[in-house]
Amino acid sequence: MGQIKLTNVTKSFGSVDVLHGINLDIADGEFIVFVGPSGCGKSTLLRTIAGLEKVTGGDIEIAGQRVNDVSAADRGLAMVFQSYALYPHMSVRQNLAFGLENTKMPKAEIDTRIAEAARMLEIEAYLDRRPGQLSGGQRQRVAIGRAIVRRPTAFLLDEPLSNLDAELRGSTRAELAALHARLKATMIYVTHDQIEAMTLADRIVVLRAGRIEQVGTPLELYNEPANRFVAGFIGAPHMNFLNGSVASGDAGTAVVEFAGGHRLSVPLKGGSVQSGTRVVVGIRPQHIAIGTGADGELPATITMIEALGSETVVHADISGQKALLVAPGQHHLAPRSDIRMSVASAPLYLFDEKGRRLDRA
Repeated sequence: MGQIKLTNVTKSFGSVDVLHGINLDIADGEFIVFVGPSGCGKSTLLRTIAGLEKVTGGDIEIAGQRVNDVSAADRGLAMVFQSYALYPHMSVRQNLAFGLENTKMPKAEIDTRIAEAARMLEIEAYLDRRPGQLSGGQRQRVAIGRAIVRRPTAFLLDEPLSNLDAELRGSTRAELAALHARLKATMIYVTHDQIEAMTLADRIVVLRAGRIEQVGTPLELYNEPANRFVAGFIGAPHMNFLNGSVASGDAGTAVVEFAGGHRLSVPLKGGSVQSGTRVVVGIRPQHIAIGTGADGELPATITMIEALGSETVVHADISGQKALLVAPGQHHLAPRSDIRMSVASAPLYLFDEKGRRLDRA
């Protein structure tokens, strides 16, 4: 079974603390994605699970067994690397068979497993080729196939698509999702690309500076980010953040005033925010509409237009603060022209200056 449990896991390299008390339960068959900026500890966390790095403190359990002192080779896990790590002098078939041959597995069983993986990944036509004769996407399929033939307890994938171009990344992402659905195996996937995380994950683990900021489904993180960091990291383009201060408020609403005297009312799900408090209002670009002159709209000046055909991305300035608006379809707008931005139906998020959410209980 592929359950993995991390309890107070820490990792230090000398005097440098990289992971700080990681607690996480991963269910059997779950697709978990670790995301976060470079240096946040996501690859180090994956390597500690794999056994390639020894934890400094805490416990790692796989299928109910504590594995802190179990070697990487004996943890029953298969890892897929960014660099493919294929043997260039061997054929695809030999690459797939190599690890199994080392375990003295019977040749008939090896052949059965290779045929099964090749059929699943649609690489049957490449079995007698060498890695140098394959495209990047084909090589990545072989690397995944080498993991599949081992029939591991869980798959660990460390930025496996980062060497592929954008179009191939998209198609390979879909193949990975379909593969997970067929295998029903536990997969832990590391990426810095939040779009990969949103499209692949059952749950996303957002990391920053070696700590977990939030764990949840893609839509939970998108709709209910725990703090400003998660709100800014999940979603593309990233959330707008407008600095202001609370002009007035009660138990259900905070009226936030921005430079230039413009105001927005932000609903509060619990408590109240004291007048004069410096705050940040978060608004997703997709939730802002081009205004019609109604009350409560924010006046802005267009600084740049991205006409993408199916949608138009408007870069604007609101009293010295940058903001993005994503409008469906095509719009005839020009830089340096004035528009009004409507947030009448937009979900609004309120953060304090330290990035903590203020608008929810």
